[in-house]
Amino acid sequence: MKRLILMGIGSVAVCLMLNVGLAAEKAPQKIYDLANKTLAQLGSDPVIVEAVKAENAKGKTLAAVKAMDDKWRATPGIADNMKAIMESPCGKRLREIQASASYYAEIFVMDDKGANVAMTDKTSDYWQGDEAKFKNAYSDGKGAVFVDDVEFDDSSQAYLVQVSVPVKDGETVIGAITFGIDVDKVE
Repeated sequence: MKRLILMGIGSVAVCLMLNVGLAAEKAPQKIYDLANKTLAQLGSDPVIVEAVKAENAKGKTLAAVKAMDDKWRATPGIADNMKAIMESPCGKRLREIQASASYYAEIFVMDDKGANVAMTDKTSDYWQGDEAKFKNAYSDGKGAVFVDDVEFDDSSQAYLVQVSVPVKDGETVIGAITFGIDVDKVE
């Protein structure tokens, strides 16, 4: 009997270490409060709005965005085009926001197709348009606050949740912004 209990405990430990078969955790209420009170307002920040409007005005096709996404994902490190959007006025504004609170792990802004406009850190892909964070926040131009599940992030060794809000020009939804939030640092 003792052997079976120990095997059971060992199996649970292995599952926890490998994160196998475990359900994602819903974000705590403090994250929803932060999303609706603070982060949603940042979707109307003038620097962010102007950057998204300028990117939308370029009239990129979805095919062009997807081609850029392929190149982005195949590029190790940070290429000049990535550095340019990190150092743009909007990228600098995002870093100011990030520096304002310890819970901001990353921030990135997307246009009306879900393509990156600006970011604090390199994202794994250029096109977010096929992902829940963009689809729910942009919501076909209707806009909504979206709080994803909490996940353990290996690179930062922290529990993060992605919160996405619409970027609005007045009442018009023109893009989205995603905040990677360190759950343990939100009070």
